[in-house]
Amino acid sequence: MKTASGQPRRVEKKRPATGRVFGGSSGYAGARDGGLIYHRRGTAEAVHIKKEEATVSDTLFDRHRKTLEAAGAAIAKRDYFSAYPEIPSGKNYGETAKADGLAAFEARLDSRFEIDQPGTKGTAGQEVSPYGRPLGISYPRPDLDVLLPAAQAAIPAWAKASAETRVGIALEILKRLNARSFEIANAVMHTTGQGFMMAFQAGGPHAQDRALEAIAYAWQEMNRCPDKVTWQKKISKTDVVRLDKRFRNVPRGVAAVIGCSTFPTWNAYPGLFASLVTGNAVVVKPHPGAILPLAITVEVAREVIAEEGFDSNLLTLVADDPDAPVTKTLVTRPQIGIVDYTGSTEFGRWIEANASQAVVFTEKSGVNSMVIDSVDDIKAVTGNIAFTVSLYSGQMCTTSQNIFIPAGGIDAAGAHMSFDQVAEAIVGAVNWLLGDPKRAVEILGAIQNQETVKRIEQAKADGGEVLRESEAVANEAYPDARVRSPLILKTDASQERLFMREMFGPIVYLVATTGTDQSIELAARAAREHGAITCAIYSTDTGIIEKAEEEVFAAGVPLSCNLTGQIFVNQSAAFSDFHVSGANPSGNATLCDAAFVANRFRVLQSRIPAAVEAEAHAGV
Repeated sequence: MKTASGQPRRVEKKRPATGRVFGGSSGYAGARDGGLIYHRRGTAEAVHIKKEEATVSDTLFDRHRKTLEAAGAAIAKRDYFSAYPEIPSGKNYGETAKADGLAAFEARLDSRFEIDQPGTKGTAGQEVSPYGRPLGISYPRPDLDVLLPAAQAAIPAWAKASAETRVGIALEILKRLNARSFEIANAVMHTTGQGFMMAFQAGGPHAQDRALEAIAYAWQEMNRCPDKVTWQKKISKTDVVRLDKRFRNVPRGVAAVIGCSTFPTWNAYPGLFASLVTGNAVVVKPHPGAILPLAITVEVAREVIAEEGFDSNLLTLVADDPDAPVTKTLVTRPQIGIVDYTGSTEFGRWIEANASQAVVFTEKSGVNSMVIDSVDDIKAVTGNIAFTVSLYSGQMCTTSQNIFIPAGGIDAAGAHMSFDQVAEAIVGAVNWLLGDPKRAVEILGAIQNQETVKRIEQAKADGGEVLRESEAVANEAYPDARVRSPLILKTDASQERLFMREMFGPIVYLVATTGTDQSIELAARAAREHGAITCAIYSTDTGIIEKAEEEVFAAGVPLSCNLTGQIFVNQSAAFSDFHVSGANPSGNATLCDAAFVANRFRVLQSRIPAAVEAEAHAGV
């Protein structure tokens, strides 16, 4: 069935309430406490499922309830959890999933990406794969004067729906996105330059986990306040004032999600889903170089939203081209109540300063540091460092750029190693790791933007002793791929003009310091002044590690200590790691915490004198 607007009609079905608890101890449904009679669930510790008639959307909530509960438990324990398999195998996704995903991606090429959203005026799309070919995909270019009012018009019915309804729909969207992870992986690979395995994991399951994390936090925050209470206050020996109070979560309006070119889904999904489940409409503005992964996301989400009887304009796509950008216009429009941004510090600061009508969440760039003080196993340490600086050609916001090493050398399992010996070991580890061309191209991926290649040459020309040249690496499968290995430069602490700036890409500075104290001070100052998302240290001295922790925490950056093996500083685990602290210039928000979701809606109330019957219910 469809409504007059052409949307499927939402069919309501009755079912018994289960009363199951998410996230903690027993609640208050109907209980009296401190002068309040709770007519619905609601404390910070416990959340009960509303005992009301359910809709089809609530059935989606029940279908995905275990996933939501597991996510909430993982958040509370900060334990390992993943709802979506990260291994791209037929066992996990079906024997034909890989071939089907590639075919679906290839069918997108050289064609128009159709999204039936209002206000289209022409097309946009100039994506070129870092592996060598133009994608040839055109997307609808929207008229914001038409699109934004349509998004606003979709909000009232969505905002009035229960939190269970919105969360159930969001979880169904994630399930369907997960089923299309191979298609999304190819889209991510050929817009960002990531190798296929990384594109599958970071663009698919890991991004979906981050979305689930945001949904779980939003679910908790939306249920902190009950729907209604009877409030009473004794004003004399015989008189009691009673008020019936109703509380409603009210969204901020239209949220704009500004995507980045290197991790379009991983960075966009938390804000997108946090805004959507808290009752807002969302417009997705991808980076013009990486539109396809988010266009597929919008397509899938609009399908689910429409199936459930809501206006699909709750989620729309705003595509543009590098020569006709619309981001500044979009984020400053009065209809925009929330902005999520990932990208450069300069543009992030502009948004923070100019989108004054909106709540703004930013993840910007920074200068990530590593301190080497002493080690037990230099081979294990340098092997870990080599992978860290080589993965995706250093195009990760978590990659270490500066490695601070005492000029006088370090202790390595009781033996002394000079600065030059440590530097030689790092260079040697990178050379070994990338010595096999097939392995090298999978690790390095491709350079997303030609400007990054220019930056490599700029870093070399600016100064520092070249310890390892950045080399072009041939990719047999994609001969035109833009692949570069890391440039490693030697400098000293006096040359801050070289390393006290972000040099995004495969550029590494080995900085000679007067000692570990100066190394820690420089790492902390880089975070304070320029921002940092990660910091790492290698030391066999617990006192040194404690000192480093205190100083870098004061600078607002997390610390990784003595990582070897298969755990790397540039990895961030959903449900356990807080990505970006929000406590230094690299960003003002964290993926994810309660603060990331709570300000996407406000709680409004109405109150009226309680009916006389409330006396019996209150036991007065």
